[in-house]
Order: sequence, then C-alpha cells, then structure tokens
Amino acid sequence: MTPSRHVVLRAAQAEYAVPDEKWAASARGFARWAAIGEGGPAVHAGFGISRLEPGGRIPARVHAYEECCFVVDGEVVLLVPEGARLLRPGDYALVPLGVPHAWRNDSGTTARWADLLTPQPRNRFDGDTWSVAAVDGAAQEAAGPAAAQPVPVDPRDPRTRSFGHIAAENLDPARQRQDLLAQSASMRTALLVYSGITVKMMVDGDLGADLSTMFMVQYDPDGVAGPHDHPFEETYFFLTGRAEGTFDGQRYELGPGDVAFAGVGCVHAFRNLGTGPLRWLETQAPQPPRRHSYRFRRDWEYLEQALADRPPTEEGS
Repeated sequence: MTPSRHVVLRAAQAEYAVPDEKWAASARGFARWAAIGEGGPAVHAGFGISRLEPGGRIPARVHAYEECCFVVDGEVVLLVPEGARLLRPGDYALVPLGVPHAWRNDSGTTARWADLLTPQPRNRFDGDTWSVAAVDGAAQEAAGPAAAQPVPVDPRDPRTRSFGHIAAENLDPARQRQDLLAQSASMRTALLVYSGITVKMMVDGDLGADLSTMFMVQYDPDGVAGPHDHPFEETYFFLTGRAEGTFDGQRYELGPGDVAFAGVGCVHAFRNLGTGPLRWLETQAPQPPRRHSYRFRRDWEYLEQALADRPPTEEGS
C-alpha cells in the first residue's frame, strides 16, 4: 500500500503547545501548533501557527533553517540585528538561516502568525535552534534611543528588507494602477492571473529567501486548478471562503483555519465552492525549479490521446 502523501487538518484540531526544546524553557507566553513536521509525509517543510500572549517573549535564537512568517491576528514585535519591527495582520517577514532574532508582544491582545521552517527542524537535534545573546541591545543602543522603538512595516520605503505587507486589494487585478500601489510598480507588485486564480508572491528569492517561498492565492467563484503535482512540498493555510481540495483522489471541503499539505508526487486539485473569493496562504519547500514546476495530468493525457490517434508508422506497424 502506498503511504499517504498528503495531510488535512481541521481548525478544530489545532493543538498549541510549548516546544520541547531547550530555548523554549526561557520563553514566556509562547505556544505553537506544529501542524506539519517530523512524523508525517513532509521531509522538507515544518509548518505551524505560532501564538504569543500579551507580555510574552521569545528569547534571542538562531536556526539552522529559513523561517517565513505571516501575521494572522494581533501585533507582535520581531527583533533582528537591524532593529525592531512591528508586525500587524497582513505583514510578513523572512528570517534567513543563522540570523539572530527574538519576538515580543507589547500589545494587550494575543498575536498569531503562520510560519514555514525549512529545512525541516529535527527533534533529535533540539529543533536545530540555539539560544544567543540579545539582538536588541548593543546595536540599538549605538543607533540611539529612537531605534529601540519598533518600526511598522512600510513596503513603500525602499530601505525595507525581508519584510512586506499584503491585503485583499493587492489581489485585485483592477487595482494595480500606479496611483493605487503601495510601492512603485515592479515585479514585486506583479500578479499572476489565470483560470479564475490570482497569485501574489510574498517571500521568494527576490526578497532574499534561498530555501522557501510563501505567497497568497485567491480563487474567483469560477476558479479551478486541475489535477497536478510538483517536485516540491506545498502547505496551504485557508483564510477565507470554502474550497474543494482533492489529494490523490480523496476529496475534502476546506475552510478558514484548516491546513492541508501535499508532498512530492501528490496529485492535487482545487475549486471554489462559494460565491465569493476563496483565499489561502501557500508555502513551498524547497524553492521551485526554474522549469517544470507543474506537472498537469491533462497535458499528458492529451499526449496519450495524440499518440493513440497517430497512424502507425512503418517501423511501428
């Protein structure tokens, strides 16, 4: 029997827990739903939803993996060597491999963010994470008192690195005029639109990622993606609307808060079940190759039919 190459988890199945790793002992108010990781079909991706309570802290640490984050609820401060960044819903960030960083929640509400970790953290190596000295001390002190205050993400500021923001209007093809864009028109603001589907890249090689991608997907009411598979792993975190997802022939109805995963070779398809927009956050690990990222069944079925319709050649008769 072929092992399952996909996972579907319902929002009601979310189980938040303090990671069983050394660094987590000094964290305060932090828990994570480790939706995708070791023990399942994923071998490249670790995907989860992190939660930080008001007044919570995650101590400074470094990872032997790349981390992509997307804020779902609340406000949270991410401290990196360049300073403190205030992240709000719709903001996203890239923490490159080996870069020291810390988190804190200065607000009065719980913050939640989705995160992709790749290569997949390994439990036998303490989650491939190590505690380090604080990242918001000497560097910020040298920069002056103003640097200690967290700075909101400003995607229009050309000095912004490793951060961005996405909103519903960023997925509307009719709102891509220069006067409506949050930043100057470029490939960073480009949309991919096809078959009732709109895709907006967030974290990719252009933002500085080497190992992963994160992007937003929106389906119109008639949006459909036929059966296909990839040479990489994908994770889907559903935000708005209702979707029909089919994974290796098994059909699921998916809605807000649900998580799905498709491994290498898992044939999957989606369609919008509602009358409004369907939206989800999607991640890929490792990064897709430059060519042949998609393998659509319909293309190869077309070839099969074309070969069947071809008159036999002298050699083949």
